[in-house]
Amino acid sequence: MPRFIILLSLIPIAIALVTRWWFGLKVLAAEGKRTCRCDLETWQPDPTDTASVQRSDASASNFGCQLRNKALATWKSEDPKAAAAREGAHRFGLAVPPLSGIVAIFALIIGKVPFSGAIAIFILATAIAAIFNLLSLPHELRAIARAAAKTKGNKCFHNSYDEEAVIRCAVAHAWELAVPPVLRLLQK
Repeated sequence: MPRFIILLSLIPIAIALVTRWWFGLKVLAAEGKRTCRCDLETWQPDPTDTASVQRSDASASNFGCQLRNKALATWKSEDPKAAAAREGAHRFGLAVPPLSGIVAIFALIIGKVPFSGAIAIFILATAIAAIFNLLSLPHELRAIARAAAKTKGNKCFHNSYDEEAVIRCAVAHAWELAVPPVLRLLQK
């Protein structure tokens, strides 16, 4: 039975890792280092940024991260229930796999489960966390799309290629964070 659980759990883990690589890491590697220039009159700073002086030129990855953070802040004010559900999925992915690993280790130590059962517990919890994160991702992507449309309407970037690179990087950052941190350690 533990082997079946492990094999069944590896499917969503593999899907999560492949989609993170394809839609996140690959895009950030291709577009992230591009230097982009924005108009500071129309580009509003990131809500989490504490710097008093904003730079008009930065990498597409940096602007993409700012765009994602602005989209999440707007989403949180417009639809707090959906934003809280997404944050709950992130917290679930952050806490459950390590805690299940601790439970599995203690169950193995006291002899309640065999070694393969302990591994199955940890992998199943990681797979469930990956599924929850991937299922809550489309709402975040829609929030980023709304923020991207607003950015396009404000003409924040003089060059349309810079604008597209920033939007692709914002979406890539969302995909990059769509897997539990335990799985992010596998892809660096």
